[in-house]
Amino acid sequence: MQGQARYSNQISPDQSIEGLSIYPNPTTSNKIYINSTKALTKRVEIYNVLGKRILFKILTSNELNISSLKPGVYIIKLKEKEKTATRKLVVR
Repeated sequence: MQGQARYSNQISPDQSIEGLSIYPNPTTSNKIYINSTKALTKRVEIYNVLGKRILFKILTSNELNISSLKPGVYIIKLKEKEKTATRKLVVR
């Protein structure tokens, strides 16, 4: 396979957000907290299980209001500068 590009659906370590934490998860409250080592502005997108984006926010603090989300499982995508991360979010 010399000379052929190899593709992977995994994010390489240099693309993930360093020290990322999202809590509480699962949550029963109307807010979650998103922290990272660099604590920079983050682009936050939340998708339902059908892949429809249901929330978009540019986050300058660590607190995100999720009161509009109904109980269920969601995918949360985060971007901090050129770094990205995708996590599962459970709302009870």
